[in-house]
Amino acid sequence: MNEKEYILKIYEILDKNSKDNIVFLDRKDPFQFLISVILSAQTTDKMVNIVTVELFEKYKNAKQLANANYDEVCNIIKPTGFYKVKAKNIINCAKALTNKEVPNNIDELIKLPGVGRKTANCVIGDIYHQGAVIVDTHVKRVLNRLNVVNEKDPTKIEMKVRNLLEEKYLYRFSMTVNLHGRECCHSRKPNCDSCVLNSFCPKIGV
Repeated sequence: MNEKEYILKIYEILDKNSKDNIVFLDRKDPFQFLISVILSAQTTDKMVNIVTVELFEKYKNAKQLANANYDEVCNIIKPTGFYKVKAKNIINCAKALTNKEVPNNIDELIKLPGVGRKTANCVIGDIYHQGAVIVDTHVKRVLNRLNVVNEKDPTKIEMKVRNLLEEKYLYRFSMTVNLHGRECCHSRKPNCDSCVLNSFCPKIGV
């Protein structure tokens, strides 16, 4: 099969074997979700979901967070790691979005402080239900093992997937691959025996 047939087959298998609604972050308000994704870098979604309870009880919207005390924000988000940079980014992002809607396209989103393509794709996929390719460590690992890509650069991986799959499949594909990486295709000890893709994985056991 060619590349497009191959990735579509992966999509179909993972879609069939994954839960219907894959959610990692609790927040559904667009601004709060965006801030949550920024905080999720180099930490777990579970930790972000814990920290944002206090953060958004104290600062409920962009205007309030824009006027927040930096040290107080640092103290709240400290468990997520890299908290000094993250505090600066989320406060500046809030300032940029005060009295504005969260952008619904990648080009505008990546202009915001602390927002890269991964974060932007999370927003347009989860909040705006557009075609999104979210390339994190799990997606990168799984797609390389499956030989969908032979590439470490997240942007190049995103563009390759965009070229191979129809837009309507992109976000669901990202989420099922991510979930597969978390639950089965682990970094050190992948569960190859129980993997739904093991019949044609070229790197089984790696």
